[in-house]
Amino acid sequence: MVLSTGNRSEIMTGYCTLYGDMAGALSVIGDLPKTVVYRVAAEVNREHEVIPARVMTKPPSAELKSGQVDQDSLPPYDVLDALLEAFVDRGLDEAALVAAGFDRQVVSDVVRLVATSEYKRRQGAPILHVTTPILGRRRRMPLATRWRG
Repeated sequence: MVLSTGNRSEIMTGYCTLYGDMAGALSVIGDLPKTVVYRVAAEVNREHEVIPARVMTKPPSAELKSGQVDQDSLPPYDVLDALLEAFVDRGLDEAALVAAGFDRQVVSDVVRLVATSEYKRRQGAPILHVTTPILGRRRRMPLATRWRG
């Protein structure tokens, strides 16, 4: 079985490639934020190295061009994951996110990314759900409007 390798942070913001890392029969880590994926990987490596250390220490990158790293256009993953949890899971709107301490521009950028990447999520592999609320087919946003949640 071909497995899709995108994590929740990437899938929610569109930092995944249709027919690339989104291709597959099942998205096994699609419900786990990037920060949780790193914690799971560290646990897998607790007794002996299964996942090469360089995978965990190298700055995350889509590797679409030389020298590119995700933080060129995304906030650090600890900030992104906290923001996505507040926005997607708890349903906070932009004003509430800013009031909660997130940078206004970061909030605007991330909310836009979540909205404009819905078309990718609709075409992605089914996600193995391990958290709630769930992503995927049960959480849909309009595609052809300027809906901003």
